[in-house]
Amino acid sequence: MAETTGRDVIVIGGGLVGWSTAYRLVRAGLGVTVVDRADPGQATAAGAGIIAPGTSFRPLPAFYPFGSAAVAYYPTLLAELAEDGETNTGYEVVGCLFVAQNDDEAALLPKTMQTMAERRDSGMGNIGDLSLVDGTTARSLFPPLADLPSAIYISGVARVNGRLFRDALRRAAEKRGAVTLTATADPVIEGDRAVGVRADGRLLAASAVVVAGGAWSNDLGDAIGLRLPVEPQRGQIIHLDLPNTDTGSWPIIQGYFDHYLLTFRPNRVVMGATREVGSGYDVRMTAAGVHQVLGQGLALAPGLATAGIAEIRIGLRPLSPDGLPIIGRAPNLANVYLCTGHGPSGLQLGPISGAAVAAMIQGITPEIDLSPFAPERFQQ
Repeated sequence: MAETTGRDVIVIGGGLVGWSTAYRLVRAGLGVTVVDRADPGQATAAGAGIIAPGTSFRPLPAFYPFGSAAVAYYPTLLAELAEDGETNTGYEVVGCLFVAQNDDEAALLPKTMQTMAERRDSGMGNIGDLSLVDGTTARSLFPPLADLPSAIYISGVARVNGRLFRDALRRAAEKRGAVTLTATADPVIEGDRAVGVRADGRLLAASAVVVAGGAWSNDLGDAIGLRLPVEPQRGQIIHLDLPNTDTGSWPIIQGYFDHYLLTFRPNRVVMGATREVGSGYDVRMTAAGVHQVLGQGLALAPGLATAGIAEIRIGLRPLSPDGLPIIGRAPNLANVYLCTGHGPSGLQLGPISGAAVAAMIQGITPEIDLSPFAPERFQQ
């Protein structure tokens, strides 16, 4: 087998997590190759991210301090990308309406707003000003909304386009010397170290290997003798276009449900998304999935009924058993690092996760407590 001189670091996986890691490393002066198979269903390519962990209520407690660090890191990363000429990221602060669909939910809003305020006051970013608004005010901000009783308006919530942000990271990293390879990467282990990866019939040597394979990370875990219990969770996401309507400033719509509505300029509205556990690697759109997303979306915003369906995106989220990411050095391997398992929070947590792994590779202890995300928690 032919051998190349290799790079300092090989990152397996070309989604937002992989390129976030690569970008941090090349800015530190390391040579990086990102190897990706370009499988259909990559979560980053399908995702529309709500960058506001302070409005979430499902995750385990360990999610919130990490989420707080994640939103604090975004402005730094955006500024660095701008230095490298990349400003088309799809990231924008547009605010959010956390809506009540009935009187029972409306009665819960004051307590929900109090929790958000407490999170903001303890340092959580991307919340901003909070106010209770009536249904008329909510519809003035998002005109297609149903006649809902009330909502919380949250001024500081941001959203991001996964494809645009990944591509901005990739271009910026490549300007600084990162190399992209479309291939299957198989880690090569000798003793307690990875000497590199096999790809395209070559051994690519490296001083460190990062596993950031998203929903396909479990196969990479098998290759290094490690249990990585990451399974695909299919998400079906519907993109609508509203001709002659500027939707760019409309707030995100959230509530006491998993689905959401958000917009991208100039006239795009995104309805998301299913959370289909047990889907395997099936990237088909399904009648049930499309029905679920349209049903929830049109119940929230019946004014979207006349919008055109521009596309339906299918993403396979990498879901861990506890819903928290897997971040850290692989047990019993000196130079293999894991960064996967982010589930539906990849666009929120991906950049800070990549930065943390990049720091570890350089021998720097991350400022964030990563112990809740340690790979050891899933080992026998």
